[in-house]
Amino acid sequence: MEEFTIKNLYNLEETIASKLFEGSVYPWEILPKISSFILELGKKLPKEQYMEVKENVWVAKSAKVAPSACINGPAIIDEEAEVRHCAFIRGNAIVGKGAVVGNSTELKNVILFNKVQAPHYNYVGDSILGFKSHMGAGSITSNVKSDKTLVVVKNGEEKIETGLKKFGAMLGDNVEVGCNSVLNPGTVIGRNSNIYPTSMVRGCIPAKSIYKKQGEIAKKY
Repeated sequence: MEEFTIKNLYNLEETIASKLFEGSVYPWEILPKISSFILELGKKLPKEQYMEVKENVWVAKSAKVAPSACINGPAIIDEEAEVRHCAFIRGNAIVGKGAVVGNSTELKNVILFNKVQAPHYNYVGDSILGFKSHMGAGSITSNVKSDKTLVVVKNGEEKIETGLKKFGAMLGDNVEVGCNSVLNPGTVIGRNSNIYPTSMVRGCIPAKSIYKKQGEIAKKY
């Protein structure tokens, strides 16, 4: 599982939440800590750069937020981010610098690193999206198993019990997810990988791969 540790998935210089990852090995360990971290960090943000627009919602003055967007706290919208028409941020969300949360996109308990794009009809819940990762139109993270059991991360014969009922997907830096794809609970995608449109993905996908369908993964050269 070494490939799917925090250090091998993410450039921590590309998120305001870098300190949250300290002391953890795997990124899903962060999920239960997002809310309290936002509440602590938000109060320390410089007032010349950020405004607390309502209780526990901090928005950078350089960010663009559509009047129709709904943002519930705790949340931080970082500099130059864009939250578009009818976006729904349910809380426990950090939207990174220059990131895009698009029309009718819903976020819940997530960290979007800088320059992430979730621009069209996406659901991203209990997930972490690395620097410059992109969710194609209609692609979603499924964050609860149908039988409601705890999520297990699987990489071939290797398994890690997460102890989490809600766990969507961990996307490494520069991951491209094709339109209308579903990332099943416990999906982890290595850096610089591509997911074909309309894919149904589960388990761990190696870095620099092209996921075509279950059992068919090509290496990028």
